[in-house]
Amino acid sequence: MSFYSDDSTEDMSDEIETLGWYHYDLSRHAAEALLLSNGTDGSYLLRNSNEGPGCFALSVRAKDSVKHFQVTRKENSYLFGFNEFATLQDFVSHFANQPLLGSDTGTLIVLKCPYPWRVEEPSIYESVRVHTAIQTGRTENDLVANAPSLGTKEGYLVKQGAFVKNWKQRWFTLNRYELKYFRDKMCEEPIRTLDLKACSAVQFDYSQDRVNCFCLVFPERTFYLCAKTGVEADEWIKILRWKLSQIKKGR
Repeated sequence: MSFYSDDSTEDMSDEIETLGWYHYDLSRHAAEALLLSNGTDGSYLLRNSNEGPGCFALSVRAKDSVKHFQVTRKENSYLFGFNEFATLQDFVSHFANQPLLGSDTGTLIVLKCPYPWRVEEPSIYESVRVHTAIQTGRTENDLVANAPSLGTKEGYLVKQGAFVKNWKQRWFTLNRYELKYFRDKMCEEPIRTLDLKACSAVQFDYSQDRVNCFCLVFPERTFYLCAKTGVEADEWIKILRWKLSQIKKGR
């Protein structure tokens, strides 16, 4: 590799650090927690992706979930969606115009405001008035960190009925360890909430006379769902399986 190429890559690495909404090695899990807790609909941030050098992730809050989109730096340009930006300034100017994004699940998201890397916080702290141990004999090995899985996803899937084996489109939301489905996207009350802690398996299903079908196996019933595309079905299966792996680790 030439010296010119090395310098160019280093310059581009340095320039992206000038973005006030670039969060470096913030994980997907932490980005979701940050945007869901403190962001608003349309808040977004840029972070490093684990796909490798020159790969970034744009994390965007869409109502009660967080979507992640890939941004790739290639030589002297930035690739995002169908667009290629010759410079970082062009890339930033694109976001200043509040672009509208459409995801594979059909969700439309307006990128409204970047979530800053540096956030001012008040230097006010509570005074400790009581400090005593309520157990004895425990060691640092008993300090087991525990946090819920935050990966989120939402979108329309077609679900097979329990008794009459017809298929109906339902709006699904995945948050923490709960998979909920609604009559449509506008309904506030779910038809049913599935606790993934009781789910034993998630897998592609070829027994139904439909494509892009997968199933969730529960003790009392197996739920059959179909996505619009194979890519979307694969995304649902991957994140649901990841949830199940997180549940097993916590047991």
